[in-house]
Amino acid sequence: MVTGASTADLAVILIDARKGLLVQTRRHSYLVSLLRIRHVVVAVNKMDLVDYSAEVFARIEQEYREFARQIGLDEITCIPISGVKGDNIIEPSLNTPWYHGPTLMAHLETVEIDESRLQKLPFRMPVQWVNRPNLAFRGFAGTIAAGAISPGERIRVQPSGRESTVARIVTADGDLPRAVANQSITLTLADEIDISRGDVISSAGEPAQVADQFEATVIWMNDHPMMPSRDYLMKIGARTVTAMIAPLKYKVNVNTLEHVAATKLDLNEIGVCVLELDRPIAYDPYETNCDTGGFILIDRMTHHTVGAGMLRFALRRSENVHWQAIDVNKQAHATLKGQKPAMLWLTGLSGSGKSTIANVVQKRLHTLGRHTYLLDGDNVRHGLNKDLGFTEADRVENIRRVAEVGKLMVDAGLIVIVAFISPFRSERRSARLLMEEREFIEVFVDTPLAVAEERDPKGLYRKARRGELKNFTGIDSPYEPPENPELRIDTTALSAEEAAEQIVRHLQQFGLLSRV
Repeated sequence: MVTGASTADLAVILIDARKGLLVQTRRHSYLVSLLRIRHVVVAVNKMDLVDYSAEVFARIEQEYREFARQIGLDEITCIPISGVKGDNIIEPSLNTPWYHGPTLMAHLETVEIDESRLQKLPFRMPVQWVNRPNLAFRGFAGTIAAGAISPGERIRVQPSGRESTVARIVTADGDLPRAVANQSITLTLADEIDISRGDVISSAGEPAQVADQFEATVIWMNDHPMMPSRDYLMKIGARTVTAMIAPLKYKVNVNTLEHVAATKLDLNEIGVCVLELDRPIAYDPYETNCDTGGFILIDRMTHHTVGAGMLRFALRRSENVHWQAIDVNKQAHATLKGQKPAMLWLTGLSGSGKSTIANVVQKRLHTLGRHTYLLDGDNVRHGLNKDLGFTEADRVENIRRVAEVGKLMVDAGLIVIVAFISPFRSERRSARLLMEEREFIEVFVDTPLAVAEERDPKGLYRKARRGELKNFTGIDSPYEPPENPELRIDTTALSAEEAAEQIVRHLQQFGLLSRV
């Protein structure tokens, strides 16, 4: 429904006269209000099964209008119909002499759609393609999302902020003197400025806003729940960026419109969250322009669309917090230490031997004169992550924090050794993406569950089997083994010392232990 309704001007809400308003009716109507669909037709169907009762229709209409008022829908038309018998579909029905409104088709054919509304908004055109068939022509193709444009008008490209003047409006049928919303065009500019796919060309006087942190409403559309602190791909217009939900503020009970505290969103749930992006984007609030304020979320691993949303406003910290350039950078720290910084990430089941192997690796590197730091799962939970439990959401946040701390240590020129179960591929991938190329080495400490459970040095598997320890990886919480790790360690065939030697040898072959 979200996909279909995102470009609609009118919505038809179908209600069974025998059942009245259902949870699904309220959910669909709430989505209509979120998507800013201005015209709503409430078709009360199966009137023949309630003897065309005017009282039943009046009760449903009154109840719906009261709910619609709460969610901000005001242009409501209620029509009693019978799909089987055709009452009030095309022709007025003799069975409803008490109804004096239009038929369904008559209303759909005559309702006023304000096509000029978008044209009155400031100019917006997301760039879909940089058109350069030859050295003499450079144009920027896209569909106008709002406003109008003519040659000679000043424009600003967001998020870069560069300005120029429109030289030509090019189409397959020739140049235009003016172009308006929903037309597909190619613009050429008077100046050579850098513009890429995903940028937004906007009017210079009222440009699109730019930010990287937002409050947004999200509709979740996947069986696997939405997790705060997990990275998703966010597609808005023609631009794709990385977005993290941090945090989920609340979800909405569509029956009561109550704001309910929540740590995740399940299938079909609607919530309000904070989105943090990996780079600034050009946008408008969704209520102003659905094309430049609406987005979808995509799972990084499966590439499935998992959610859709609307940007409400940018957070103040998005505008007030800026990256501070530092003269003593990572290269300077690495040069002083005479080494190449990196992150060595050991992942595997509890009891696989990660911490033991990591400890031996650190001692070997220390002997070689390398500057290192070991981040161990249990040790970090005594301080930095002592507030986190072992639910899936907490595990995601646990790894996010560790990855960010590890990145800071790599920036300080260290070889950081991370020994965490880190059960989910998505979070390990996010950690990798924080690093530069060849700085992240994933080591899969591969120990079969039966072997790890037999070792059970902390007695955790026994507690989990007795039901005393919930959300334990390998028992009632999944472990997703790496698909393409840089190194796989078989602990059933290698001792901790042999495994550490293999890892150090790999680092040498990788060029990370050579002096700089």
